[in-house]
Amino acid sequence: MNEDAFWALMDELSRRPGDRDERLEWLRTELLRRPATESVEFQVRLEDAGEAAATHALWRAANRIEGGSCSDDGFDYFTLWLVGQGRKVYESVVADPDALADVPEVRALVGRHQDEWDDDEWPEWEELDYVAQDAYDELTGQEDDEGEEFLDAVEELAEELADELADSRGWEEDGEPQGARPEGLALPRLTALFPLGRSGS
Repeated sequence: MNEDAFWALMDELSRRPGDRDERLEWLRTELLRRPATESVEFQVRLEDAGEAAATHALWRAANRIEGGSCSDDGFDYFTLWLVGQGRKVYESVVADPDALADVPEVRALVGRHQDEWDDDEWPEWEELDYVAQDAYDELTGQEDDEGEEFLDAVEELAEELADELADSRGWEEDGEPQGARPEGLALPRLTALFPLGRSGS
């Protein structure tokens, strides 16, 4: 599964009807139709996309949306959610985190207390990280090994593809994506939508 094939799945996932569980079941079914090696390749691409998005600038944006409560784990789940929005949204937000202000799922949260956010509305998607392993385990009959074979295969493939993955990220020497918004700049649109200390946060 090359990068384009991975993003084709993510783009389709972002457009699927239904709640997150239904969309993840669609993705799982798609992976089950393919060789088990593609589940490994999918996971490597997913983790790489998450790593490429894990910049301080984007953490600041996620923390702004979540009212200052974005934990380390929460940020990992936020980057998974971002990948699940599809390639166009992902790339625009990695380049400029303030572009989150244009994402309909983010705008739907404006002015509402977090207690009012449904589980499917939170800009975090931990469960996306488990779909490939579930598919792989079912395809290979490894349900009882606690994912060890899958994780070993992911690590091995990630090492093999290390140079390709680094090139696809387009990172500068300082570890930020090329063209990323400088961290010293504010997030004017997100700040306007999600002022810290806003009523109910």
